[in-house]
Amino acid sequence: MKKALVLLFSFVLLIATAACGSDKGGGSADSGSKKTVKVGTTSAEVPIWNLIKKKAAKEGINIKIVRFDDYVQPNLALADGDIDLNAFQTIVYFNDFKKKHHLDLAAIGTTNIWPMGIYSKKVKDIKDIKDGDQIVIPNDSTNLGRALLLMQKAGLIKLKDGFTVSNGLDGIASNPKHLKITTVNAAQTPRSLDDATAAIINCDMAINAGLNPTNDPIFREDASNVDYINIIAAKTKDKNNKTYKKIVDIYHTKEVADFIKKHYKGAAIPVNRPIDEITK
Repeated sequence: MKKALVLLFSFVLLIATAACGSDKGGGSADSGSKKTVKVGTTSAEVPIWNLIKKKAAKEGINIKIVRFDDYVQPNLALADGDIDLNAFQTIVYFNDFKKKHHLDLAAIGTTNIWPMGIYSKKVKDIKDIKDGDQIVIPNDSTNLGRALLLMQKAGLIKLKDGFTVSNGLDGIASNPKHLKITTVNAAQTPRSLDDATAAIINCDMAINAGLNPTNDPIFREDASNVDYINIIAAKTKDKNNKTYKKIVDIYHTKEVADFIKKHYKGAAIPVNRPIDEITK
């Protein structure tokens, strides 16, 4: 009788262990079970991800949105495994950041272009900027370089031949108006408008500050430059994850694209291009 009870107990224990083992990693993309995916994004993009979250739930994917208000933490959090995906950055910023910080991350899909703009509370036309005026721009190398290219396009400065974003302020060939170019954290650029003549502000930071990226800039970049297409990123080992690819597909649906156009009124322009074209 004791032997029978021992065998019965062993059998029950084996079944319980097997059940626990089948549950472990139940969130894996290919398991067919409900998967919770933590997506890091900025405040400006939360409305998009709220819609994607609703659509993903119908596909058995539970998205948890993790909000960030800077451009540093989302990639570090992704590399550390605190989040599964992030969506907030241009491909050129992403490549520069992961190289500098030695992060094993990969772009898995395109999202939008968010045109950068020159904003001012003191002048209403780019031509009204005077000799010696202060211009505030982001201090991270990618956005700093992007801002300088925008200043050149606006006719404020001239850059050296072969300029790249890594050149920074040393890439300026001439500054005919002797502008005082001040660099600050990208998140701080909107606050500088009370003091500086103008500030070059990333689109999402402008939205966070209550600015209208379509109507408020006195000068604005166009949406044609592929370097500034935003992307969804994952760990390199997860770049072929089926759940993550499904989220990219949801992002590229017509419903999401129409929402972006309506909600942001031209401040964000949906981009659906093969990721291989962008990463090259």
